[in-house]
Amino acid sequence: MSTAPGAAKKASAVQAAGSCACGAVRLEIDVPAVWAWHDHSERSRRAQGCAYATYVGSWKSRFRLLAGEEHLTRYEDAEAGTARSFCARCGTPMLYERARSPKMVNIPRAVFRERTGRDTRYHMNLTEQADWTWMGEKLSPLKGYPGVMWEPPRKKKPARVADSMFEA
Repeated sequence: MSTAPGAAKKASAVQAAGSCACGAVRLEIDVPAVWAWHDHSERSRRAQGCAYATYVGSWKSRFRLLAGEEHLTRYEDAEAGTARSFCARCGTPMLYERARSPKMVNIPRAVFRERTGRDTRYHMNLTEQADWTWMGEKLSPLKGYPGVMWEPPRKKKPARVADSMFEA
């Protein structure tokens, strides 16, 4: 993943920097990123530990690993044709690569401190979306817990009592 000795990569004028939770692994991409998307697939959901994973895609030629290559651990999923790298010290997911896109590297959006030059406008694998994903339902403050919002239960409509005298 790192640049070969003596072969300097040409960087754009603007970069977006990112790091894992413990700071051992640091990276940057040239801005703008190629694209950004939400992946609702079960594999990404499990790998990221969330309802859906949000990634930023970059050409490998516009990506640089600044520090911590020795802390990256790689998991290859031969069945899916993917590889995921994460920090072995803190567990932060750092890279997602797909065999069908060998010149691209995908990075979880959350590792970046600043904007990447791409808004997240794409949703992939919606057919695999978890049934517990929050879909924008109305939230209310939870009394006694500042900063906590909750989704109140929906009021049930009263059951209609069948009365044969009024039924057609």
